Amino acid sequence: MIAQLIFALIFGAGIFFFSKRIAFISRNINMGRDIDLTDRKIERWKTMARVAVGQSKMVTRPVAGILHILVYVGFVIINLEMLEIVIDGLLGTHRIFSDLGSIYGVLIGAFEFLALGVLVACGVFLIRRNLIRLKRFKSKEMDGWPSLDANIILITEILLMFAFLSMNAADSIAISREFEHYVGTANLSGAFPISQYLVPLYSRLSDAGVIFAERGFWWFHIVGVLSFLVYVPYSKHFHILLAFPNTYYSNLEESGRLNNMASVKKEVDLMMDPTTDPYATAPPNTDNGEPEPPPCFGVKDGADLTWKQIMESYSCTECGRCTSVCPANLTGKALSPRKVMMDCRDRMDVIGANRDANGGEYKDDGKNLVGDYVSEEEIWACTSCQACVDACPINISPMGIILDMRRSLIMEDSKSPDSITTMFNNIENNGAPWAFPAASRGDWIKDS
Repeated sequence: MIAQLIFALIFGAGIFFFSKRIAFISRNINMGRDIDLTDRKIERWKTMARVAVGQSKMVTRPVAGILHILVYVGFVIINLEMLEIVIDGLLGTHRIFSDLGSIYGVLIGAFEFLALGVLVACGVFLIRRNLIRLKRFKSKEMDGWPSLDANIILITEILLMFAFLSMNAADSIAISREFEHYVGTANLSGAFPISQYLVPLYSRLSDAGVIFAERGFWWFHIVGVLSFLVYVPYSKHFHILLAFPNTYYSNLEESGRLNNMASVKKEVDLMMDPTTDPYATAPPNTDNGEPEPPPCFGVKDGADLTWKQIMESYSCTECGRCTSVCPANLTGKALSPRKVMMDCRDRMDVIGANRDANGGEYKDDGKNLVGDYVSEEEIWACTSCQACVDACPINISPMGIILDMRRSLIMEDSKSPDSITTMFNNIENNGAPWAFPAASRGDWIKDS
């Protein structure tokens, strides 16, 4: 009974802290500007099934893609066993589903092969990150916590899979010795195709030692999984959950099509319509009789992002595929699309903590996403080629955020590089980006 109470407390604590972090992130996402992405539902479901469930964009890099699928499928399916562990922990039973007989044995065997696959894949990932040191894992923004975060998850998964296999190995020894609590699962003898090779590690233990080992690995596995559950929303591995809604709400427009700002488009349409009454377009008054404040153009700080863009920042896998194909980054520019997404997430964490510390109201801390997190140099380095969007395995759009930051710099702060300012002036004065009037545009043919 004491063990059951301890288990219930640990399980409840894990769910509580997980839910608390989820609520924090949810509030942050809901701080974003509204955007309607409820259209084309069938196409959205298909996109989610293909990209998030089917991992279609992961396999464009076969080695990493196949290994990732192995970890993804293996870890998810193996943790179906968590249902049995939770029931056993709460009721004090042992392998309560073993009454399924041969079907249960087949499932356990399949889980063990998947566990071995996860072990191998995580080992390869550790080697790629820390020994081979692939270039996309060595960018400046990956120094410190981001690299440690990735290694923590990989090592944790290896330890959890080893604990799972060791638990089964000790269990098979207990079954063969016909211990009282394990005798009901005697029909599992021979159902441990992988863990049988770990049996020699524990076969020399005394009866009490075998039970201690089996219970110890059982507790390590369940506590480890619950700790993993709590940790995931704080790490880049939150994409395990957010990849699904993020791909569902993907941008379904043609590649290369840029969105117009609704407020600006409305004004341009009114300017082009000679029948429009200019006084009919006056901004409506608020409840206190004052005119509503003008809309914010582009993105200056985290709260100016749309809820979808904030969701993207929390969905980022930090895989670096976007940065590895970015032409600006490849030519030595400061821009890293991955860093932009990480900066947005970090800024929203700060804003969210500020809001919660002040009774639900954000108090200006004197910082902005543009300038304090993402520099103007990074913003103007983007070529708008959408290579980052195409490369992202879960359809994140760093370019969309960068363009909105540019809009803020130009339309809110009147800031732009000299070359772009010159182009704007030429368009205003000459009706074209070139430095000569419309009347002279055909002069080049005179010498033909």
